[in-house]
Amino acid sequence: MKLSKKMLAGALAMMLGVSLVAGCGGQKEAPKEAPKAQAEITGTVTASGSTALLPFLKPAQEEFQKKNAKVTVNIAGGGSFTGQNQVAAGSVNIGNSDVPLQDSLKDKGLVETKLVGIPFVFITNPDVSVDNLTQQQYVDIFTGKVTNWKEVGGKDQKITIIHRAKSSGSRGAIAEIVLKGAAFTDNAVIQDSNGAVRAAIASTPGAIGYVDAAYADQTVKALAYNGVKYSINDVISGKYPVFTFGRMYTKGEPTGAVKAFIDYATSKEFQEAYAEKNGFVPITKMKQ
Repeated sequence: MKLSKKMLAGALAMMLGVSLVAGCGGQKEAPKEAPKAQAEITGTVTASGSTALLPFLKPAQEEFQKKNAKVTVNIAGGGSFTGQNQVAAGSVNIGNSDVPLQDSLKDKGLVETKLVGIPFVFITNPDVSVDNLTQQQYVDIFTGKVTNWKEVGGKDQKITIIHRAKSSGSRGAIAEIVLKGAAFTDNAVIQDSNGAVRAAIASTPGAIGYVDAAYADQTVKALAYNGVKYSINDVISGKYPVFTFGRMYTKGEPTGAVKAFIDYATSKEFQEAYAEKNGFVPITKMKQ
C-alpha cells in the first residue's frame, strides 16, 4: 500500500520527535531531597519595659506559647527606660520601649526592632466639661501655667495632673511630641503604670493625664487634640500626631527562641489579628 505524502510527513515528524526526546531528555531527573524538618524551638524568653505595650504583648505571649509548647515567655512592665537598662545589663532578653534608645546606651550593642504604632490619648475624669484642647493648652496645663479648668473653657474646678514617672516611655513620648522640650510641673500625682493612671483619674474630680490608647475606656473621658479625636485611621493618615513606635531591643541580633518570639509578634498574621483591636496600629501600616 502506497503512503500519501501527508502520511509520510507525519511519520517522519513522529520519528524526529522521538529522537529529540531520547537525545535531550532521556535521562531521568535525580530525586529531590526531602525538606529537612524544622528544629523544635525551646527555651525561655524574658522581657521587661513599656507598660503601654502590655495589652499587645500579652496576647503575643499566649499565642506564641500555644504554637511552641517548649518555650516559656515571661513579660513584665516597669517602664521603657527600665526595659532598655535591663536588656543592656543582660538581665532580660528583650527590652520593650516606646521611646528611642537612650544616648547613654548607644554603645552597648543593642539592636532595635520596631513592633507597632502606639497612639496616646489625653484623658480626664468624666466630670470635666472640656472636650478638646489645643497643643498649647496641653502644654500650659502640664507645665503648671494653667491650674483651673475655667482657664481653658471649662467650669471653675481645680486641675489635678496624674501621670507617669520620669522612667516612663509614655511620659518621654508626651514630652517630645507635645511639650516639645518644656518641663513638666512637679505639682502632679505620679503612678507607675497606664492602668494605675486611668484608675486614679477615674476616681479624682478634675483630673487629667495621658495613657496609651488601649487603656482609654468608659471610666474616663478621652479629649480631642487640636480638634481631632483619636482614631487609628487618623494616626495612619497623620491627622492625629500623638503617637510613637513600640520597640523591642535585644543585646545583639536575636537568636533562637528570642528571635522566634520577635518574628511572631511582628508577623502579618499576629499584627492583623491583634493590633487594632487592642488600640495599636499594625507596623505594616505605619509610615517609618
